[in-house]
Amino acid sequence: MDIFEKCRQFNRADEVKALGLYPYFRVVEENEGPVVRMEGRDVIMAGSNNYLGLTADERVKDAARDALERYGTSCSGSRYLTGTIDLHVQLEKRLAEFLGYEAVLLFSTGYQTALGTISGLVGKGDYIISDRENHASIMNGAMLAKGGFAEFVRYRHNDMEDLERVLSRIPEDASKLIVTDGVFSVSGELVKLPELVALAESYGARVLVDDAHATGVIGKGGRGTASHYDIVERTDMTMGTFSKTFASLGGFVAGPERVINYLKHTSPALIFSASPTPPSCAAALAALDILEKEPERVDRLIAVADRVRREFDGLGFKVVDSPTAIVPVIVGDVELSLKFWRRLYDNNVFVNCFIPPGVPPTLSMMRTSYMATHREEHIDRLVEVFASVGRELGLIS
Repeated sequence: MDIFEKCRQFNRADEVKALGLYPYFRVVEENEGPVVRMEGRDVIMAGSNNYLGLTADERVKDAARDALERYGTSCSGSRYLTGTIDLHVQLEKRLAEFLGYEAVLLFSTGYQTALGTISGLVGKGDYIISDRENHASIMNGAMLAKGGFAEFVRYRHNDMEDLERVLSRIPEDASKLIVTDGVFSVSGELVKLPELVALAESYGARVLVDDAHATGVIGKGGRGTASHYDIVERTDMTMGTFSKTFASLGGFVAGPERVINYLKHTSPALIFSASPTPPSCAAALAALDILEKEPERVDRLIAVADRVRREFDGLGFKVVDSPTAIVPVIVGDVELSLKFWRRLYDNNVFVNCFIPPGVPPTLSMMRTSYMATHREEHIDRLVEVFASVGRELGLIS
């Protein structure tokens, strides 16, 4: 069979487009944070991961412009060869100090960070133990390691009893890495990290936490999941991204210096990829400066999300409770979810519509997320539209 045949037979997206309900790949024409320009009109953005609202901050844009003038558009090489500039080194040092780890290593994207860290660390005969609802980058990093003959096992979502069951069946002398999201990207739930770390210590495993949706969102001054629970010194490694609170592009992993040094010299995802661009590094550095100097942004972000969560719950929507910036509204039915999204968008509110296979069959949802820069009038309007559309579609009374 022609390998392209499956492409010709794929028509689900076309069918949804024909119904006028297609929620993906919508074009943003101007972006000022909580309000963006889409298809010629202003839309309240409640689907972005720009949690601290820094992508439009003049200090961040100025830093990127200055780096562009000094270094040009690209480093034109991998970190391993000609692609390391002083901004990379500065950002790694600053992040290590901020997060409370010995060392940090930068990757060119957050997705690549997971692939490069997991497959670079876990080899033949080693075990990767993963939460079933971890981000796709973790799953694919584990599958890449499995191709190198590592063992890959999963445990039920945030279920510490099941994690212990899995750990108890692994040979005691095997090398083990437990990988989990800190804040789960779909539901906004927080991992039960103290219990997870305690199990890791009992069974001789190491822990890697993906804080893509946690850095700059939870923890002391936005220092992430381990900081939130006050167990940074017991959490072996943390990884994250610059594409959310750091208003840029790239990723990082933080951990013991010897481990970071090992990855620096062995991870193919690092060695064979071009390094993060100078403007990206400068933007992330500027965002880190702002986060350190203005920790009240983190408080504001959570206050906004908490208000929306309370309002939605009060209206009768089914929401997931968490202390994060992600507030999902469970709809359940796929077609109803697509209609919900369309009616919100028609009323100039943009959210993310999650349907299978991105979520389980009965958990189609409007995944909303918030920024420190959302103003009260933005939230007033968003809640008003949700209430109106929810009643129109019979989701609330």
